[in-house]
Amino acid sequence: MAQQDTEQERAGAGADSAVLPVDDEGFVIDTEDCEERETASRERGTSRPITVVGNPVLHRECKDVTAFDDELARLVDDMFASQHTAEGVGLAANQIGVDLKVFVYDCPDDDNTRHVGVVCNPVLQSLPAEQRRLDDSNEGCLSVPTAYAPLPRPDYAVVHGFDEKGNPIKVRGTGYFARCLQHETDHLYGSLYIDRLSKRERKDALRQMAEGTPRYPVVPND
Repeated sequence: MAQQDTEQERAGAGADSAVLPVDDEGFVIDTEDCEERETASRERGTSRPITVVGNPVLHRECKDVTAFDDELARLVDDMFASQHTAEGVGLAANQIGVDLKVFVYDCPDDDNTRHVGVVCNPVLQSLPAEQRRLDDSNEGCLSVPTAYAPLPRPDYAVVHGFDEKGNPIKVRGTGYFARCLQHETDHLYGSLYIDRLSKRERKDALRQMAEGTPRYPVVPND
């Protein structure tokens, strides 16, 4: 997901990392040691170019992660590196051309609290109607560079999945972070935010993309 306009390090890829702590309700505490964890991961990784709308890998459901191994750890490191280069707040694996259900995030919530983490095989929890207050803020996407459009989404989200070591986790977010969790989960099921827009709004977003210049390397569609 694009930014809006407006001692748990591994010694190397695949080495053991500490499991994020959980709160009294079982949700991961992803707000501690954010700078250290994100920096360690991206410095191990290699930044890759971003795939853009039209690339087939973005338009189909990704495969489940079944091997929580060194290869996955290296992918996560590359994803943090790629996200940092693109100045994003979330990145799904298919956005760097990898057909796996995993996303990373480094995203503030509306209280400007920073959240950093990894989710594999994410599933959005269905919320009761009383928790579905919609926020119609602008949304952007690294795979639709330079384009933004208002998109109503619930301002609270809960995602169930696994961390990069295969441990079951729950992540919750409010405001902008809730939008990020929903946006990245959508990616892994083959949906971009522009797919939720009206035809006219989608056309406008694609026009913005065509007229803009990405600030990060992208994979052109032939």
